[in-house]
Amino acid sequence: MPRSGLSVEIDERSPLIRAVNTARNSDIEGRPLVEEEEDESSSPGSEREERYLNGNGPPSEIIGLDDSTLESKSALYLILLTLSIGGLQIVWSVELSNGSPYLLSLGMSKALLAFVWLAGPLTGTLVQPYVGIRSDRCRVSWGKRKPFMIAGTLGTVASSMILAYARDIIRVIGRLGVDAPYGGGYQTATIILATIMMWCLDFSINTVQASIRAFIVDNAPSHQQESANAWASRMTGVGNVLGYVFGYLNLPRYFYFFGNTQFKVLVVIASIALSTTVLISILTIKERNPQLEPPSRADDGGGLVAFFKQVFVSIKRLPPEIRQVCEIQFFHWIGWFPFLFYITTYIGQLYVDPYLTPGLSDDEVEKLWGKATRIGTFALLIYAIISFSCNIILPFLVVPTCRAQPVEEVEDFDRPITPPSRPDMRPRSYSWGQHAYSGSQSTLTFPPSPEESRVRRAMGQEHPTSTEKCMTRLQIPGFTLRRAWLMSQLLFSFCTFSTFFITTPLAATIMTALVGISWSLTLWAPFALISAEISQRDETRRKKQRQRLINGDGDLGEDDMKYEEEDQAGVILGLHNVAISAPQILATLISSVVFKLLQKPRNEPGDVSVGWTLRIGGAATLIAAFITWRMKEPGDERDVE
Repeated sequence: MPRSGLSVEIDERSPLIRAVNTARNSDIEGRPLVEEEEDESSSPGSEREERYLNGNGPPSEIIGLDDSTLESKSALYLILLTLSIGGLQIVWSVELSNGSPYLLSLGMSKALLAFVWLAGPLTGTLVQPYVGIRSDRCRVSWGKRKPFMIAGTLGTVASSMILAYARDIIRVIGRLGVDAPYGGGYQTATIILATIMMWCLDFSINTVQASIRAFIVDNAPSHQQESANAWASRMTGVGNVLGYVFGYLNLPRYFYFFGNTQFKVLVVIASIALSTTVLISILTIKERNPQLEPPSRADDGGGLVAFFKQVFVSIKRLPPEIRQVCEIQFFHWIGWFPFLFYITTYIGQLYVDPYLTPGLSDDEVEKLWGKATRIGTFALLIYAIISFSCNIILPFLVVPTCRAQPVEEVEDFDRPITPPSRPDMRPRSYSWGQHAYSGSQSTLTFPPSPEESRVRRAMGQEHPTSTEKCMTRLQIPGFTLRRAWLMSQLLFSFCTFSTFFITTPLAATIMTALVGISWSLTLWAPFALISAEISQRDETRRKKQRQRLINGDGDLGEDDMKYEEEDQAGVILGLHNVAISAPQILATLISSVVFKLLQKPRNEPGDVSVGWTLRIGGAATLIAAFITWRMKEPGDERDVE
């Protein structure tokens, strides 16, 4: 979009004459200001790139740092950008809340169930970095991330539907009757199919998640990364609440046309939610065309060995700020894993302890645990509501880490260009509508549009509106995102250590609700901090490269190529997910040791094993809090060295 105050010295011989007018090639009345030789948009990406690097086209397009990457986006844009992650969260909630009961109903043993649940952290550790690297290298004209979003969505829908109908599929393949007894080969084949589909489901979900997170980073300005990730956390909160509400309802009664069991209906609803939200996001958000970006060493091919090599190189080259966030996440997720997977069991144990007396039959014990599970699920519903409420409120209270820079600071390449000296050059004067052009050092000025006025207000170049002033007053001075995240970690540790004194389900429910505050920051803070850092470094690198092209040097320098490899959103977010997934494997091993030492049978009271896994997680979170406390305030050092 055009900018007010655009001042450029014009010379007919300059190859940049089209570049300075690409923003607006006609005046308000539609008359051309500069006659162009051809329509640049009709040329293939490779031909345009060659002309740009030869100085015959607008470098802003080949570098991709036009005004659209700097202007402030509306709330509607950010909602559409992050909507898909809400649909994905519904799928996650269905898998986590109903996956285990469904698999156990198929006759799967608990030992095999533990193997199945390893699919999540293992695929997250391997798949997300791989998807990140492949999407970074993607050169499809309609975007880097969208192909992987679509492929992952299709895989998620297909694998989840096969999983839900695994028993029926085996029955049809085996040509068995509807009333055929479930056992023997029928049961074994069903369990094998369900196990394979669970791994495929986790693979597909991680593909969607990796591409959506990178999609958000790529399409939100650096000064709005916190806001974009706040909306992402809100969408995640909505998905959590909807997932728990759907799980609580008797769905076959209301949606019998989707299936005859609770899990079948849940899978159909989750598939519709994911497909719809992803489709809306990819249709309404336009990605930058990767074909217009200069080639780099990262585009070279490679197999599995090359993939692991780049992962290790990328870990070594992680920017310091992002490395610290990954370290924090590693220790914090040692605490989150036992809470997310075992808090329902912890609350249920507190409920059944007073009722577990000698002589109870197995049926009576199962009924007690069934009610206890519903009480634990209700606590998680409150936890999800608290988390969602905090996702709405906290972004208004936190002082933004990164604000929009004035245009002059961000785009210093728009300085006046002195034309070559010519003996025959003499002052001229032309007038087109409301715009004046006169003299040998003339200025072409456009009045700001309403959209630009809004952008300039966001950049501090115009007075803010009354609504913007009101929103600023809500912010708590000194309450930055880093400090809010630190406080949430301390709150998490406090809640887990409070299990030493909790003896009733009500107290445990209150503790779980408070942890919802920490969860809201976990969904927001790390992603916002990483995204802002990636986006800011990317803008800085593109600005320098664009300036280099304007100065006549179209080649990528070694530093630019190095930073391009380091700062790709896909691989960095993939490594961040490794910092989330790897500690879950470690936490699983720790929990297994604790259960081996302290666990009691379900019909005996006094099992304290889950409480100790929560406390160990709280101790690990204290390490995360220490690293967060030592962390510099983001935004202090922004330039790429």
